[in-house]
This record gives sequence, structure tokens and C-alpha cells, in this order.
Amino acid sequence: MLFRASAKTVAVMALDGSLFLRLTDKFVHSHGYRPGASEVRSWERSIPVLAAALNDAGLGDVEVMLEYALPLNSKRADVVLAGVHPVTGEPSYVVVELKQWSQALPHEDDPTLCHVDAYAQPVLNPIEQVRRYCEYLINFNGAVAEHGHRVAGVAYLHNATEFGVTGLREIERDGHGLLFTEERRGAFLDHLRTRLSDKHPGAAAADELQAAAKVPSKQLMSVAAEEVRERTQFVLLDEQQVAYRMVLNAVEKAKHADRKEVVIVTGGPGTGKSVIALQLLGELYRRGIPALHATGSQSFTKTMRKVAGARKREVQDLFKYFNSFMTAEKNSLGALICDEAHRIRETSANRFTRAGNRTGKAQIDELLDVAYVPVFFLDEHQVVRPGELGTVDDIRAAANKRDIPCHVVPLDSQFRCGGSDSYLRWVVRLLGLESGGPVVWEPDGRMQLLVADSPQEMEAFLQDRRAQGYGARMSAGYCWRWSPEPKPGDPLPPDVVIGDWARPWNLRGDRSVSGAPPAALWATDPAGFGQVGCVYTAQGFEYDWSGVIIGPDMVWRGDRWITDRAASKDTVFKKSTSDTDVDRLIRNTYKVLLTRGMVGTIVYSTDAETREKLRELTGGVAREAVPA
Repeated sequence: MLFRASAKTVAVMALDGSLFLRLTDKFVHSHGYRPGASEVRSWERSIPVLAAALNDAGLGDVEVMLEYALPLNSKRADVVLAGVHPVTGEPSYVVVELKQWSQALPHEDDPTLCHVDAYAQPVLNPIEQVRRYCEYLINFNGAVAEHGHRVAGVAYLHNATEFGVTGLREIERDGHGLLFTEERRGAFLDHLRTRLSDKHPGAAAADELQAAAKVPSKQLMSVAAEEVRERTQFVLLDEQQVAYRMVLNAVEKAKHADRKEVVIVTGGPGTGKSVIALQLLGELYRRGIPALHATGSQSFTKTMRKVAGARKREVQDLFKYFNSFMTAEKNSLGALICDEAHRIRETSANRFTRAGNRTGKAQIDELLDVAYVPVFFLDEHQVVRPGELGTVDDIRAAANKRDIPCHVVPLDSQFRCGGSDSYLRWVVRLLGLESGGPVVWEPDGRMQLLVADSPQEMEAFLQDRRAQGYGARMSAGYCWRWSPEPKPGDPLPPDVVIGDWARPWNLRGDRSVSGAPPAALWATDPAGFGQVGCVYTAQGFEYDWSGVIIGPDMVWRGDRWITDRAASKDTVFKKSTSDTDVDRLIRNTYKVLLTRGMVGTIVYSTDAETREKLRELTGGVAREAVPA
């Protein structure tokens, strides 16, 4: 929060201009940067209008909290009003989203989105925006966690006419999301009076909201525990159970000793890391211990939200990204479960990060700060991008700097790739990720391995498996440019071209286009077959049959692999990325792609000498099994 005062004080300070100087100074002091011109302009134009409305309604003693930071999140509500309910006498809060829009049209397919002339892409309907802020506040602020009726939300479009925004009201359905315009200013004042008393100051209610614990509410944890319990169908075995118990014990110890501990759980694909993570989440909630799940993968996080929160939308908020904790309070969680921790970045800031949140702090330090027991599940051979720092050594070094005890639990048994340890060892030896060099594949009855002579042959084989009821996907190294997303109704551009065979990459965005699923669902939606997945979309997922195209960025020459950075179209490889790092990341990419299959993998290389080597390493048996 940048500033709070009574509505009377805010109105006076807005009039003489001192409010905006105070807001700017506080912003610079808090973040080390000056706010953008558009942000200052929105303060100058919207806050005085709201302050005038409050005073005209006789609510000059209501407390106004400007740029209120949502707990465990980098988002900020424009304003939260704090006061006393005129009927119940309880604390009462109104979340206000201020917009300067003069008009907005609902999106034709989704009324929770809308079109505004100033933006090229659809934006969130402000009713939905403020409703979600209300629900989030209830779920994560202890002052209102058991008192959701104390929170209301309004979107105030003070420059808009009724005609200009009337279509947005289609989604108005509760007190958490109402819309008012300047034409309905009288109704806005009446609504404020129903939520806030004109006879009591709001400072005490504001104090209570600010002082409350910022953790998942007990109600939310109860719902999440039920969801996770009902949807978890796995039994933890051997070292999986050891890892599970280690984390629970560390959480209990930290709670009683008031001391942090770090637990690192390492394991290859399919060792059950994500299963353990979900089991822990459910158990921690059942014990009433605040915890969150976080990853660095948009596809993986969205799928987790879909799996664990399909029936309860509020559960989805428990699944975060690694960059969600830039402004979080220290030790506000009992545990933070960092899944796919090999995706941890150097910093949380990116080109979309607000200037005020660009602290320069290491992302790993943010993750260590927020919880008494940060838990990291990782596979060091899945680091596929420059700047990813999720290794045991990185995490241990960061913990040692703070004198935090660190425990490492290795997982060996695995359930991916048909449970075939032999296949996983074959892959890491093939790619030179372990010493000893490639070895000939010896079928073990668990995993099938085949080599195709052409992409047509690979696709036909996978289609045949799909006809038998199996799931299948094709993926490839990032060796073909990726065209911009097509407009709805237009065909997907066939970017992956090999001779006279061409297929599109998977979509990048959050919406289905021309029958293809959004990026986050490529690996799980049957419509994902027909597009070629990249490593960033495939990582973290599995399917029955995996078709892998090895591109010209990795070829076999003589007695070794040669990686060619010039053949890669991956924009994350900068000039500053060393050849050694590029070599390692390309090999890790193919390790990820080659370990997605549960039943079998069929491989094709665009390079003839490489195909011949692959045939040799599969013993000459696999190729015969592929139908022509």
C-alpha cells in the first residue's frame, strides 16, 4: 500500500496536489524507481473523483487505502475502502477498481473479457477483475477469511456513459462485482452508504485488515484438502514416502523451533516428484498449515490448477509461479512447494514486470524468504534455458549463505517410461549426460523404442497407435522458426518443414485456435496431436507414445554428438550464452523430449548419419517393428 488516510484528508491533499507528490515519493522509496507517467496520470484523474464521491456521500471518515498490495501476490488493487457496516457494526471493506475508459465492449465469445480502444488485445472485464480481487482477499487475508460478507467490490468507470459500457454488466451477479458510471453516480453513493457507516471512522477497520495474517484461509485449505484428497489416486512407495515424511517433519520442527529448513527432492522423469508435491499440499492443508504450490512453467501450473481445482475455482489460486513472491511477506507460509524447481530463474523480473517490483533480488532468495520450509523438487538434467538456476548446488549455496539447514532426498524408482530404469539410463548415456558413452538398447519388456526413416513414417505409426486407443504426441528440437499466432479461423502455419512434410508448432497462447488447444493443454488435450510440441510445452507432462524429431541442432559425427547453436531457432539463446552452456541445454532438451512416453518412443532425425547411428544403437530391431 502506498498511502492511507481518511476520505476528507485524501480530498484536501488531492486538491492542493500534495497527494500525488506523496504517492510518488512513497513509490520511489518503496521500489527505487519512479512510477510511469501513465500511472501518475491515473492517480491525478481518478483519485480526486472517488474522494469527492465519498465526501458527497457523507463518508469523509472512511479510511482510503491507495494501491493496496494483495497478499502473496504482486498485484495491487487501486483502492480499498475501510469502515464500519451501518447495520451490523462489523468492519466493512469495499475494493474499488478505477477506470478512465469512456467505453468498452464485451468480448463476443467471453463476457469476462472486453475490448477497449486503447488496447490491441482483449482485457479483463473490470467487474470480473474486482470480483477476483475480492475473492483473493477473502482467501488470503485473515481479517476476512471467515467473514467473506465483509468484503464488496465495485468498478467505477467515472468517464464512461451507460450506453458506452452497458454490455459489461452481463456478468454482474453478486456484491463482489458491481459497475458504476458517472451517469449513475447517485446509485454509486447509495451503494457506498449501504456498506460503510457515516457515523464511525474507518481507521480501526483498516488497521485490522493490515495487521491480519497473510495466509491461505482455513476454509480455502479445507476445500483444497478435499479436492486434492479426492483426486490423488497414488500410493507413495519407499523413498517417495521418505521424502514426504522428511518434509512434514521439517514443517513440524520449524513450527516449534521457529527456524527455517530447506528440503531438496531430486529425481529423474517419472520418479513421482509432482505426486509427492500434491500429496504434501493436501496433507498440509488438512493440518491447517498454510502452504502454496509454485512452478516456473505456465503449462504445468495451468494443468495443476485444472487437475486440483477443476470444481473449485478458489483452489486454483493456491498454484503460483516462482515469480509470484516478489512482494510477499517473509515467513508468511509454513511451506512453499516448488515443483519443477529446475526452472528457477536468476530473477523474477521480466519485460512485463512493473518498474516498482524490479528489486534485482535473486528469485531463489525470494522463495527462501517466503516460507519456513521451502521444498524444491527438481531434475538437474531438465535445465533447458539459459538463466535457469535450479540445481542442488545453487539451492544449497543460497541456503548456506543464510545458515539454513538443507536436506537432500534422492528419488530413484520411477514410473514414467513404463517404469523402465534401463530406458532412462539408455537416454542419459546416449546424450552424454552421464559418462561411458552410448550403449545399444536392450529391450526390457517395459519400454518400446523405435527409429523411423521419415517424419511421415513416424506420424503414421503414432496415428496407428491412436487408433488402438493410446495417446500420442510429436515433439521436436527448436530448429524451426515459430510464426505469430494466426487469427481465429485461419489455418495454423506449418512451420516444422522436413522435405515435403510440414506441421505447425503447438499454439503459444491461452486460447484455442482453429481446433488446436491452447499451449497449456497441448499435452493433455487429444486435439494436440497434429501440432509439434516444443520442450517448453512438453516439459512436466507424459503421454503413451512419444514421437521425437531430432533436428540439425544435434547430429552424430564419427564417435560423438555435435551441437550446432546456429541451427537452433530458440530465442532464449543469446550471444552471451556460451557454447558450453548451449551444448548442455540442447542435450537436456532432447533428454526431456525422449522421456515423455509411458509406453514407447519413436525417434526420427533429420540427419542421415544420425539416423544410422540411432539404428545401430537400437540393435537394428526397432526399425523393423515400424509399419511402412
